[in-house]
Amino acid sequence: MKETIEKFYTAFAAKDPEGMIECYHKDIHFEDPAFGILTGEQPGQMWRMLCNSQKDKEFLVTFSNITYTESKGTAHWEALYHFSKTGRKVHNKIDATFEFKDGKIVKHIDYFNLHKWAGQALGFKGKLIGGTNFFKNKLQAQTKKTLDAFIAKQSRQ
Repeated sequence: MKETIEKFYTAFAAKDPEGMIECYHKDIHFEDPAFGILTGEQPGQMWRMLCNSQKDKEFLVTFSNITYTESKGTAHWEALYHFSKTGRKVHNKIDATFEFKDGKIVKHIDYFNLHKWAGQALGFKGKLIGGTNFFKNKLQAQTKKTLDAFIAKQSRQ
């Protein structure tokens, strides 16, 4: 399972969403503080959207501390990028947990400090409200709306 985790993050660092999606089981369940819970085609489309948004931009992903068994795994990963809406530099530190089925990732949960991310991405406003449930709920509603629009656009192409 270590190879699957390494392949996933190596593809992410290369902005290769198809390589990432190959690591996912068809019944994938993804969760993080920014997007909430995504299932079905949503996680793969999210990675397509995120990778596409970083084309021709400074974007760095590193990963470390991979642990694994036949059914579970963990990894630490970090992303350095400029947040598209503000241009502010973000250094997000994420801990991921994985569950595997049929040699693929069937459950992927990313944990990170949303308040710290909001402060970096949004500045003072993010520092002020980034730790509230109001902010988390509003962000998840916004990211899901953006993802839904991306998926709809993909289906028209």
